[in-house]
Amino acid sequence: MTRKRAFEPVVDAKTRLLILGSLPGDASLRASQYYGHPRNAFWRLIGGVIGRDLAALPYEARLAALGAAGVGLWDVIASAERPGSLDAAIRQPEAADLRGLVANLPNLRAVAFNGGTAARLGRAVLANATNAVLIDLPSSSPAHARPFEEKAAAWGVLAGWLDQQSFIDRRVRNNFAPTHPFSG
Repeated sequence: MTRKRAFEPVVDAKTRLLILGSLPGDASLRASQYYGHPRNAFWRLIGGVIGRDLAALPYEARLAALGAAGVGLWDVIASAERPGSLDAAIRQPEAADLRGLVANLPNLRAVAFNGGTAARLGRAVLANATNAVLIDLPSSSPAHARPFEEKAAAWGVLAGWLDQQSFIDRRVRNNFAPTHPFSG
């Protein structure tokens, strides 16, 4: 069986939110694009978070819009054997260097896991490796049957990690105002 490989991370020093999937599916690998399956709701979901209709844009413009909003992408698995696209079929996974990546993202505030497999594997690696908040999200995959509106509501929490004022307001609400001695 041929090993399937993840794409390179799409991040830069301004990345505030990193979204981690598990491993690209066959449609994404054929298209050489993150979330390339036409029924995957990722671009609609994250577009709602940043307030842009990303699904209508060409792929490179989608990535540019994410970067401008401070959103990065990668996967928790660098490579694995997998017939088809279902996470349940993943065999012999090789972990991506998540610790190395987050260590080089100075503005990182949150890491969101797109689906249960990404959350389970990613949390195991990042639990004590970052100060970023770890957020579990319902999968954007069409194989994860949940109403779009339900997924969109869950994904909506990501907006607060991108907006500077929301970030400050949340710190104040949680008693982590800049004057707090443990605020860092």
